[in-house]
Amino acid sequence: MSVSVQTTPAIITFGPIALPAPDRGQDLHLRVSAPAVGDDLPVILMAHGFAKSLRDYAPLVDFWTAHGFAVIQPTFLDSATLDLAPTDPRTPDIWKHRVADMKRILDDLDQIEDVVPQLKGRLDRTRIAAVGHSYGGQTVGMLLGARVIGSDGTISEDMSDPRIKAGVLLSTTGLGGEFLTPFAAEHFSFMTPSFAELTTPALVVAGDKDDSPLSTRGPDWFTDVYKLSPGATALVTLFGGEHLLGGITGYGVTDTTDESPARVSAVQELSTAYLRTALYDDDTAWLEATKAVADSPDPQGRIEEKSAITTPEVAEAL
Repeated sequence: MSVSVQTTPAIITFGPIALPAPDRGQDLHLRVSAPAVGDDLPVILMAHGFAKSLRDYAPLVDFWTAHGFAVIQPTFLDSATLDLAPTDPRTPDIWKHRVADMKRILDDLDQIEDVVPQLKGRLDRTRIAAVGHSYGGQTVGMLLGARVIGSDGTISEDMSDPRIKAGVLLSTTGLGGEFLTPFAAEHFSFMTPSFAELTTPALVVAGDKDDSPLSTRGPDWFTDVYKLSPGATALVTLFGGEHLLGGITGYGVTDTTDESPARVSAVQELSTAYLRTALYDDDTAWLEATKAVADSPDPQGRIEEKSAITTPEVAEAL
């Protein structure tokens, strides 16, 4: 698969940055990465999976920044680097803190630019996307409009943020209730989503071998958000992909069970192409990427679409 997007030869990385967050109990730490040159940079907020931190997902972050995005990575309260006790009163509501952390970043972009002088005045705040993996996918889903169904059947408050114009949901968990294992139902009450309210454009990426111990179903559980939300316009199913999608969490990490540089490359290229087209009306990257997958003699996966995010004018021009 090949995506025609302009690359930047060098990137800058700055962190950790500490944002004051008194209602959180401790500062919110961030890492910022961006192209070394260029202005009007679109922004990606990257939500890590359970126990990960701002140090993870380098294969994705490096690729996105090399292709023109500024990337901001927070460390959430569930990170193993913080070692929050299970008895901590914040633990049951960490999923809410995660969403609040992402919004805090957007609220404090001026402060972040002040701390990173190389970034000052270079962000395009009209083009902001969010990407999440696993638990991070649940976080981003809430920002795109998804809700949580309470034990009494009520739907949670709307926690979406209109500043986020598009999203990518990687290995994002599906429906709850009868589809959760007893352990998941007991410990992760927030994993009972309603996707009907998720209306922001999103790409869903799932592995066809991602058989989660949290669900009574198989890998198709991770496609629920695509099937049940009006906003998810495209689904990429990676052949042989397990939960880490070939190793997206880091270079040479030991917890990857399906190591595949080609699979990671597919995630890099397709996520970049989708976000370019979702954020720029005249961008053809996603259409080119889908054609490349369709024409490949040995594709890493398949793509399904409900409706193209490419405008008819762009499609006709191609």
